[in-house]
Amino acid sequence: MRNAHAMLLAATMASGLGLMATPVMANELQGTWQRTDTNASRVRFSKCGDASCGSIIWLKETSGPAKVGQRVFFDMKPNGDNRWVGKAFNPEDGKSYSGKVLINGKQMITEGCALAGLVCRSVNWVRVD
Repeated sequence: MRNAHAMLLAATMASGLGLMATPVMANELQGTWQRTDTNASRVRFSKCGDASCGSIIWLKETSGPAKVGQRVFFDMKPNGDNRWVGKAFNPEDGKSYSGKVLINGKQMITEGCALAGLVCRSVNWVRVD
């Protein structure tokens, strides 16, 4: 009986450890993303309160206005399947915009809009973790 109890305990612990090692869901925002047009930056999204935020974690060129550690996506909240909305900060012009994120597997498109959505710019990303 003692041996069976020990085996049950070991199996329970192993299954719990398996849950901790579960890979990120394909359409999950959290994780590290690399810009695909220039391969010049990486952003990591993580939880911040009841939303998600994204900060620059790597830059190919460090002499520009963007800085490692700078938060560039704020208050991103789910808005439908594989979609999030919030705010996006552009280090190039120092302005914040309404922001949208769409994820399809390992691909992500971010979009920042001004003038009530009349002027928008999108950027493609790929998951790297």
